[in-house]
Amino acid sequence: MRRRCELVIRRTVHLRKITLEAATSLFNLLGSYIWGPFMLALLAGTGLYFTLRLGFLQVRLLPCALGLAFSRHQDTRSPGDITQFQALMTALAGTIGTGNIAGVATAVVAGGPGAVFWMWVTALLGMATKYAEGLLAVRYRVRDENGNMSGGPMYYIERGLGMKRLASAFALFGMVAALGTGSSVQSNSVAQAMIASFGVPAWITGIVLTAVTALVILGGICSIARVASLIVPVMAGIYVLGAVVIIVCNAELLLPALKLILTDAFTGDAVAGGALGTVIRMGVARGVFSNEAGLGSAPIAAAAAKTNTPVHQALVSMTGTFIDTLVVCTMTGLVLVMGGLYTGGANGAALTAQTFDALLPGPGGWIVTIGLIFFSYSTILGWSFYGEKCAQYLLGTRVVRPYRILYTAFLMGGAVISLDLVWAVSDVFNGMMALPNLVGLLLLSGVVIRETRAFIDSSPDNLAEISVNPREISGQSR
Repeated sequence: MRRRCELVIRRTVHLRKITLEAATSLFNLLGSYIWGPFMLALLAGTGLYFTLRLGFLQVRLLPCALGLAFSRHQDTRSPGDITQFQALMTALAGTIGTGNIAGVATAVVAGGPGAVFWMWVTALLGMATKYAEGLLAVRYRVRDENGNMSGGPMYYIERGLGMKRLASAFALFGMVAALGTGSSVQSNSVAQAMIASFGVPAWITGIVLTAVTALVILGGICSIARVASLIVPVMAGIYVLGAVVIIVCNAELLLPALKLILTDAFTGDAVAGGALGTVIRMGVARGVFSNEAGLGSAPIAAAAAKTNTPVHQALVSMTGTFIDTLVVCTMTGLVLVMGGLYTGGANGAALTAQTFDALLPGPGGWIVTIGLIFFSYSTILGWSFYGEKCAQYLLGTRVVRPYRILYTAFLMGGAVISLDLVWAVSDVFNGMMALPNLVGLLLLSGVVIRETRAFIDSSPDNLAEISVNPREISGQSR
């Protein structure tokens, strides 16, 4: 009897292992199709379309946008739950994460130094996409039963296009993706970093992370925004400052690195076989994964901003892509290419830490490790809000608290289990989020163009005054 029970247990474990491996392989296959050339071309093409239709607005109005985002005179009187700066920090909390550290390294290893250039191109186009997302998020947002603002792709798809089923599909994909991308995957990254650097057991990291996250997200968007507004600027500033110190201390390596990035971007010489397509694909893919332009996540945070003018928040939203990719990812990319260790076999966060430590012995590796921990935690906070709002759209406000509890439970699980299947499922649902969002953006592009032109034509002095005192403008623009 005992032998029979042992045999049944072994067979059950073996069957479970085979099932998990089969499911992982299936979702990896689906992910390779969803994130294939068509999706990357659609994302980049959408950004190019808005760039041309808006007359390179993301370049012309970037100084105004930065002035509005970081102004000391934040609009506190208009409808909304949080300031525009807090909305930006919440969105950045969701985007500045492992992709800025590990994702850039993966791109450079697989695509060569030229991938950094194509990340820049993707970010430039993505700024126009983020602008459109932010504008539509405010334009079609609603006030829910609890008196809070709710918006994002599900609302502008339903209210702008009348496509309820497509809107519900986005919300479903976002709700599921948040449990993986935002919760389990990030807690696992923190747990692994704590094990490698400090020898802290994964279960202890899981308990602490679950507790401190619950204290924040149970307070809703205002609590999340306050914490994100503290963590994101400080940690991003420390990380960028560390990279700048490395670049300055090794200034003789900078020009050769820039030359290599630019030449390899159009030749692919650094990739085996000179595969230029690999260089472009890796740069575009990692750029999209990092800044999430077109994914539909950031406009959920943008909809909560205090503003009367969709164009204002659209300008603020597009600065998120600038900061995430053209600043933070650029620092990582430059240091990696300057260090030249990307051909040594290391990859991901380990390669970034190794390079930082080689060029800045001592503090270099710690900057990456601590940055990875705090960036992952900020992503946990940002995506908790995205998943909550998607769940609320589908099931109503009664589901908010249960979803928050479920989200924190996934944090604990993610810290202590293997996540191959979770990674694969998350990639698939992230891609499935992008499809309905891009459909909504393209079909509502006329609204974006009209709103933008009407704002500029009716208030030509607004753009010059934005960085001075946006509170004085918000009530005059609509």
